[in-house]
Amino acid sequence: MSTPADPSETTASRQGSGPLGVAAIGYAFMGKAHSNAWRNVASFFDVPAFEQKVLVGRDASAVAEAAAAYGWAESATDWRTVMERDDIDIVDICAPGWMHAEIAIAALEAGKHVLVEKPLANTLAEAELMTAAAAKARARGVQSMIGFNYRRVPALALAKELIAEGRLGTVRHVRAAYLQDWLADAQAPMTWRLRKETAGSGALGDIASHAIDQVLFLLGDQVSEVSGRLHTFVDRRPGAAGTEEVTVDDAAWATLSLTSGAVASVEVSRVATGRKNSLQIEVYGEKGSLLFDLENLNELGFLDATLPVREQGFRRILVNEPEHPYLEAWWPQGHIIGWEHTFTHQVRDFLLAVRDGTQPSPSFEEGLNVQYVLDAVEESAANKSTLTVVRH
Repeated sequence: MSTPADPSETTASRQGSGPLGVAAIGYAFMGKAHSNAWRNVASFFDVPAFEQKVLVGRDASAVAEAAAAYGWAESATDWRTVMERDDIDIVDICAPGWMHAEIAIAALEAGKHVLVEKPLANTLAEAELMTAAAAKARARGVQSMIGFNYRRVPALALAKELIAEGRLGTVRHVRAAYLQDWLADAQAPMTWRLRKETAGSGALGDIASHAIDQVLFLLGDQVSEVSGRLHTFVDRRPGAAGTEEVTVDDAAWATLSLTSGAVASVEVSRVATGRKNSLQIEVYGEKGSLLFDLENLNELGFLDATLPVREQGFRRILVNEPEHPYLEAWWPQGHIIGWEHTFTHQVRDFLLAVRDGTQPSPSFEEGLNVQYVLDAVEESAANKSTLTVVRH
């Protein structure tokens, strides 16, 4: 039987004693995606040795079945007990947002490195507590990261490189639209994602968080002011015990003023009929422009405006070369990768940061910055789209 971990003996200090023990909390959609990454990362990347120790969920039978299918050595139903185990060094939190703060803070205080799905938390107060706990743990060599996996799309990582190299010159404005249609049918049933007490917000926290993080990631910028609007198109949906009220937004719009002087527009929807999982990003600079769509995630559109006008036009870069971010580990050129690979890249980067004792990105501080923007959008929407200053 494992003995309780001593928080004064951090995971970092125990790291050389053998493979890192990993626990994942949650086994549904995100749990499956993260498990796939843990199962495959060492087959493609040179990462520290680790073991998939335990998968945690509330339903004993279902989590045991998932653990067997996803490559975990065992399953458990009490995450608190898992935090006490001295054979667990990393905790990967894939549970719903309302559980993030309690689990992450407990894990950090127990000396565990923490990877948590976005958004950081359901409320700004919880996000601030998590960030404070992460900073305190970091002083003891304990690392933490938030899972904005689209930073690990090779085409978007390449886009950031091109922007940082000055290929676009001064960026003037960005358009980001994340559109889905899984709630377009008014008879689509209630889920925890449609209740404010469990989801925090709707499309805003779920997918606008990704779009806003991409703006900050690509430009290396901060948001100073926002104007926002939220809307719920279907306010009642069939539930297990009858019709229930939807208490979150179906769609959101925001205009972001950036400290650099650039302006970004963000549009998100879960009722955009025909759009399955389309994160479209357009970046316009004085010397060039970039286009990306997640539904074609191996491609990046690039226009070089420094060329003579007779030669200008968007060209398609197939981001599958070994010279492109992450792709030296995968298939020969032209053999495309998929959405699931972003989680593998995420785990790879996290493990390398743990090994090297460096702060992985995006940090909880970066996740908190996104939360500040989301909070300002909600405040603006509640005040008839009034221009609202973003806290930092």
